[in-house]
Amino acid sequence: MIIAIIIILLILWFLGYAPITGLSIPNISLFSINGHMVTLWEVLILLVVGWAIGLLPPPFQAIASVLLLLWILSVLGIFAFFAGLPNIIVIIIIIALIISVFR
Repeated sequence: MIIAIIIILLILWFLGYAPITGLSIPNISLFSINGHMVTLWEVLILLVVGWAIGLLPPPFQAIASVLLLLWILSVLGIFAFFAGLPNIIVIIIIIALIISVFR
């Protein structure tokens, strides 16, 4: 089940944050919070990460929950330390899920 979540999260990340040239996928804006648009891709990534947190062992649940909170705050523009923070946090979550598969 974790492997399916990793694959879904990778697909959502590639299609939402790293668009493929030649492949036109609309980036649907759902609503705006604090002047930042929240897109459908971000909501789908949130749902998949929330699903993954429920399946992880307890030490990884705590780490993934903190990363999820940081990701939400960076998407909403509250943590704007540097550009690309949501991308980095999603990559860290994907790597943590892959590590949890091999433990």
